[in-house]
Amino acid sequence: MATKPGILTEWPWTWLGNYKYVVLAPSVAYSVYSYIVNGENERDLSNLLILPALLWRMVHNQMWISLSRYRTAKGSNRIVDKSIEFEQVDRERNWDDQIILSGLMIYSVSMYYKAAQHLTWWRTDGMIWTFMVHAGPVEFLYYWLHRALHHHFLYSRYHSHHHSSIVTEPITSVIHPFAEHIAYFLLFSLPFFTTIYMKNMSILSVVLYLTYIDFMNNMGHCNFECIPKRLFSIFPPLKYLMYTPSYHSLHHTQFRTNYSLFMPFYDYIYGTMDKSTDSLYESSLLRKDEAPDVVHLTHLTTPESIYHLRLGFACLASEPQKSKWYMWLMWPVTLWSMMATRIYGRTFIVERNVFKQLKLQTWAIPKYSIQYYMQWQREAINSMIEDSILDADAKGVRVLSLGLLNQGEWLNNNGELFLNRNSQLKVKLVDGSSLAVAVVLNSLPKGTTQVVIRGNLSKVAYSVVLSLCQEGIQVYTTLVDDYKKLKARLTKEAGTNLILSKHNAPKIWLVGDGLSEDEQLNAPKGTLFFPLSHFPPKKIRKDCFYNTTPAMLAPKHLENVDSCENWLPRRVMSAWRIAGILHGLEGWDVHECGNMMFDIEKIWRASLEHGFRPLINVADSKPNPQPPAGK
Repeated sequence: MATKPGILTEWPWTWLGNYKYVVLAPSVAYSVYSYIVNGENERDLSNLLILPALLWRMVHNQMWISLSRYRTAKGSNRIVDKSIEFEQVDRERNWDDQIILSGLMIYSVSMYYKAAQHLTWWRTDGMIWTFMVHAGPVEFLYYWLHRALHHHFLYSRYHSHHHSSIVTEPITSVIHPFAEHIAYFLLFSLPFFTTIYMKNMSILSVVLYLTYIDFMNNMGHCNFECIPKRLFSIFPPLKYLMYTPSYHSLHHTQFRTNYSLFMPFYDYIYGTMDKSTDSLYESSLLRKDEAPDVVHLTHLTTPESIYHLRLGFACLASEPQKSKWYMWLMWPVTLWSMMATRIYGRTFIVERNVFKQLKLQTWAIPKYSIQYYMQWQREAINSMIEDSILDADAKGVRVLSLGLLNQGEWLNNNGELFLNRNSQLKVKLVDGSSLAVAVVLNSLPKGTTQVVIRGNLSKVAYSVVLSLCQEGIQVYTTLVDDYKKLKARLTKEAGTNLILSKHNAPKIWLVGDGLSEDEQLNAPKGTLFFPLSHFPPKKIRKDCFYNTTPAMLAPKHLENVDSCENWLPRRVMSAWRIAGILHGLEGWDVHECGNMMFDIEKIWRASLEHGFRPLINVADSKPNPQPPAGK
């Protein structure tokens, strides 16, 4: 929002929320209906193609969003290093409003102007006039309109909303108050009305001009330099006819320079070009991929998780991952992505963060959770994980933490496989089990004397049971096999607190993967479920409480956090990911994988000292009956 919002700041359909697209429904319905019922000579193909053109604009914008986030995470050619946070994502989530507005205007023009109906596919003269009008009146008028918007009266009421984003993303280009967009649309409509008046408008002239506007807008706000220097060497006048991302980035950091739309010509004429434009352009082009200090290696979870990645839909990535009903509309893309994961065999960069000068990156294996459980996929997945480890080692990464199923005991024995194969690794492998154990132990209510252990046993489960039994807390299990496995790892004294019982009396359940619905239904009313695994159990009991998977709230000085980690709330990180960060911060020169465990007390104290804080049922927004125990 602008610092002093003026009139017509809000969009007229804001109150509709996610249903705002219904404002286009009457026009779309009429367009389709008239095309179907009219005779062959009366059908208006150009009107029918308005909806596909709007959809293309959305796809085009999304392509730029994904590309920009990927490139800025890598670091190559990045322009501004400052962070993007959730506040900016929330402010920019209505980027599609301008597409709805353009749709309403185009449908209106097509309905009331005969020269805009029954258009031919191509008119060369119309295309020439479209871009001549843009290069002349549109660019000139925009320059002075833009300068006017930087006058303190209009800036505080309108344009300051756009400049709230110092570090720009492609969609930042269209984040303006409603009144400001009206002014822009009147300006950009000049080429259209010119060709309507001259009766030489064509379908492709409309689509290409809209694509040109979107392309230049997105490119100019993408925060990485993508225009090669040789273009300006081949054709020197091009520097006056086309701006670059670094050129416009200076307008967002300096504010009073580089006002031009897409053609810097008028900045040169009126002396408003920033003096550091050329040097910033050249330094951005020379910038190489960033070498991180710590890498967290994760993977895709469900087929729909591609949309929740930071490289996917920004609005979905900024919220905890949940199944959305409208995702079935995307099934062709979802199916294509699943096929692509079977072909593409390289890890890709998802996100970058900064923590106390420590450079962090998240890498993802292009495989889904279900593929990890397939016997015939395990060799290929282990190969991808090992390639990622070796790549991190070659780049000088200090710590690599294995997230989700990348540390599966059945897959690679919690990462020990890679140490056995590569004994000379400099990068330290961390599975984060010790911090996960510490988080679980310190989340239990004070005064806890009895707990139930259910689900599949894991490295974390064994360590939690061992710690609880040593502290004199009774651990109940109903399965004979689990009892024998746990008993074998306990001392004689601690083993007296492990109890084999068919009763589920304790109301605190420690659950691993594989917890069935029947087991949940047998739990007493009011049971507290504490997951021990990476994945949360399916919630089927409304009379019980479900804690999050082991995780902690990140401190404010963890920068560039604008997406959620899978199903966790905002600014909450899994214990396995935090463990890698702590190893990097503390400089612990040891591996933590296989059967190796790090000092639980030591890593818990380190997490608190560095600002991480424990959670209390964040997933449900319901407090525990008692405060967490202070171990």
